[in-house]
Amino acid sequence: MTSTTMTSQPSSQPASAKARDVQVTAIAPGILALRSRSWNRLRFEIEYALERGTTANAYIIKGDKTALIDPPGGTFTDIFLQHLEELSSQTSEASFQPLWGRLWCQLQWVTQQAVDLSGFDFDLQQLDYLILGHVNLNRIETLKILIAKQQQVTIICSNAGAALLRESFPELTLNLRIVRSSAEDKTLDLGQGHRLKFIRASTPRYPDSLLTYDAGSRILFSDKFFGIHRCSNQAIDLDRASLQEDRRYYFDCLMAPYARQVATVLDKLAPLNIRSYAPGHGPIVRYGLLELTRNYRKWSEAQQKQTSTVAVLYASAYGNTATIGQAISRGITKAGVAVEIINCETATAADIQTVADHCEGFIIGSPTLGGHAPTQIQMALGVLLSTVPKLSPSGFGSFGWSGEALDLLENKLRDAGYSFGFESIKVKFAPTDVTLKTCEEAGTDFAQQIKKAKKSKSRLQTSTQLGSQTSATEQAVGRIVGSLCILTAKQGDVRSGMLASWVSQATFSPPGFTVAVAKDRAVESLLYANSPFVLNILGEDNYQGTVKKFLKPFAPGEDRFGDLDTERASNDCPILTDAIAYLECEVENRMECGDHWVVYAVVKAGKVLRSNVKTAIHHRKAGNRY
Repeated sequence: MTSTTMTSQPSSQPASAKARDVQVTAIAPGILALRSRSWNRLRFEIEYALERGTTANAYIIKGDKTALIDPPGGTFTDIFLQHLEELSSQTSEASFQPLWGRLWCQLQWVTQQAVDLSGFDFDLQQLDYLILGHVNLNRIETLKILIAKQQQVTIICSNAGAALLRESFPELTLNLRIVRSSAEDKTLDLGQGHRLKFIRASTPRYPDSLLTYDAGSRILFSDKFFGIHRCSNQAIDLDRASLQEDRRYYFDCLMAPYARQVATVLDKLAPLNIRSYAPGHGPIVRYGLLELTRNYRKWSEAQQKQTSTVAVLYASAYGNTATIGQAISRGITKAGVAVEIINCETATAADIQTVADHCEGFIIGSPTLGGHAPTQIQMALGVLLSTVPKLSPSGFGSFGWSGEALDLLENKLRDAGYSFGFESIKVKFAPTDVTLKTCEEAGTDFAQQIKKAKKSKSRLQTSTQLGSQTSATEQAVGRIVGSLCILTAKQGDVRSGMLASWVSQATFSPPGFTVAVAKDRAVESLLYANSPFVLNILGEDNYQGTVKKFLKPFAPGEDRFGDLDTERASNDCPILTDAIAYLECEVENRMECGDHWVVYAVVKAGKVLRSNVKTAIHHRKAGNRY
């Protein structure tokens, strides 16, 4: 898509070398997308872990009045505002013609109709409306400057967003329009066909979430919904097939723990005649809209159908606790257990009671404020202690300066007779990628404990129901054999590995193979497209010790390699020196298959280390376990 780009580095640098820039693109008559782009990983949050950069998308709608939707956070404040100033200074038709002429050509191709954009003008000093899909501390830095330039601008947000704005700007009298429940609150006519409708889309992570639908262009400005974290030159989803992995990953990290709320939002959107999604991150969704909507529905329903549920409760002073809770939740959902996340700052006692009545375990996180847990956490803990059975494992985390709140929570839980699902997690200030990986593994381990306890209770009943025919089938499946290998992967400071026996060569040219990876494996999150790894093939003369080491359960964050002798491959992943051969590989793609991902990888290099030793083979008695 034709666009203009303003970059914080010389334009002669290739896109991959740019740190930050702004791409301006016309997406409909009278509507601009300003995509602030980071070509590097922007934040240490689990949803950014694929490290493919991101965009923070803002939108300008120009009718008789002008609205700016979702200005970016502090990372892009300077470059975004500089770009707004440049647009604002070009007020004459002549000065706009070169820009709009180029955009018009591409827009004509996208919309299949001629659109005259030469008269589109934007004056920052005459901005009428500032529409906020959500408000957080990161965005306040940009808002502070925008509001200073135009203090009379009408700010449209939810009640929760208004509360944070008042707290952040106590010295100002803000012109707020709060979207509540009346029809008048939920609509705004900008003129020239741009009739806006506001839709509340609260989730525990973003309780103030507000979506905006423009009936004239049929575009839904969807904030956190339907986005991805990927930076590219494509402003719309022209190659939607290449985005599928990113979309699923984004949903699993950010939306799966809120499956019930996501389903509610989808129901609200169903009556609208939407042509495009304009999300807060990633490309505008134009060509894959129906498919993405169906997938959101399907993925949400799959989460809600899980037979076990864990409650994750937290309060978050600066967002770090929420980030940790999100990482733990990601680990839980990977293991096939549903999550109900409760933000105790906005939840009522009744909300917490509802979740406590049906959860099979809970994890509670708290910052430390004045040496204590916040009042909301203490209230939530009281509900849990009076409701959740003592046999339910419980885990928790605390994040901040000193962490006294964690000690207080732990003592109260222990005194009440609860067991703990994992060791307490203390994180000072913002988490790192290593911390997030540890939290994800802790969540997975916690979920596996829940499933194991439930399975042991129903084992006899299940055995009776399945009968002998299923047992015979499983025995037959078990006769499929595979070589014993150790798969090792590394991403930044995080490295992991697993025992792999479901490995099969798949292609000659290029040389490639498939390997099945269980969804709840820690290494799974390091095996997305273009990710490197090493397949270490074990020999039949000495595989027992290595296999035994990788069969044992690892504690969250524990080094998988410990006392093993390793070398570093050219792709930076560990090579086991006692293997008989190794392959340096790169993930080409992956396919979801039941409780596993089947990963297809291309071999980039390899070497036989001991040619006189045969490959170790795995023989099984049944196909229902490794």
